Amino acid sequence: MSNLNCPVWTALITPFLADGQIDFVSLAALIIEQEKAKNGIVLFGSTGEGLALTLAEKKAILQSISEMSITVPLMIGVGGFQLEEQSAWIKYCQDTSPVAAFLLVTPIYSKPGPIGQTAWFEALMNVAKAPCMLYNIPGRAGVRLYTDVIKNLHQHPQLWAIKESSGNLEEFKAFQKTSTKLAVYSGDDNLAAAHIDLGASGLVSVASNVWPSAVQRYVTLCLQKQNLDFNNWEAAVNALFLSTNPIPVKALLHEKGIIKSSALRLPLSAEDFNNENLKLLLEQDQAINNWWSKHT
Repeated sequence: MSNLNCPVWTALITPFLADGQIDFVSLAALIIEQEKAKNGIVLFGSTGEGLALTLAEKKAILQSISEMSITVPLMIGVGGFQLEEQSAWIKYCQDTSPVAAFLLVTPIYSKPGPIGQTAWFEALMNVAKAPCMLYNIPGRAGVRLYTDVIKNLHQHPQLWAIKESSGNLEEFKAFQKTSTKLAVYSGDDNLAAAHIDLGASGLVSVASNVWPSAVQRYVTLCLQKQNLDFNNWEAAVNALFLSTNPIPVKALLHEKGIIKSSALRLPLSAEDFNNENLKLLLEQDQAINNWWSKHT
């Protein structure tokens, strides 16, 4: 698991062209920047609009990335609530791509209890040959990852880590107490410093799509308990969540000329992010860039 010791994992967006097709040129450029920053890459999460992609599109993305021979680890998102479908997806990824880990999200919509969650994750991890990170995101899944599930599964050989994205520090503390052998990662950019103070191993980040090296530096300083010299981090990254993720981050990437279009897949719409919000986001972009210029 040494290849997984990244302080920052970027929950990568999926760039689209204006006509809705995948923008493979922009995707490659994004991945190169992540590799320069030495950030791990997470594909097909909510930031990557994974549920809006067809299976054929996800396979095409994996093939294109595999051909790049990247040197940073790749984590593949596994979501939905159809066990056979997700098991088949895990097997496909293992057979065709350089997958280093899987991100297993709490099943969406169905809101299973601790017994159902335990059986679900165990079934998926029994298929997986790579380490797995379980993902607590009640705001999207509709149900929290129960600590009893961690107690039930903490001895599973494929269970490696937890991504905590509830926004509640008490939830983070509960996971830390449940199993000391598991890595717990912050899944909230604005709480990165607070989570690391509580013992987080790093950050699974949305912000690093736009500021890959700055986020890497910020998290590294947090882990080293050094002076950050940037007290406005929370306000800056909060601007990326003025609308539903990944609407703002795509708007900023497009405004900066990093991707060709800010297009999203329905039901998300770029029109839910207005010019006033973009102005605020650009101000925070400048604040982070100013901080980064002092730490290069």
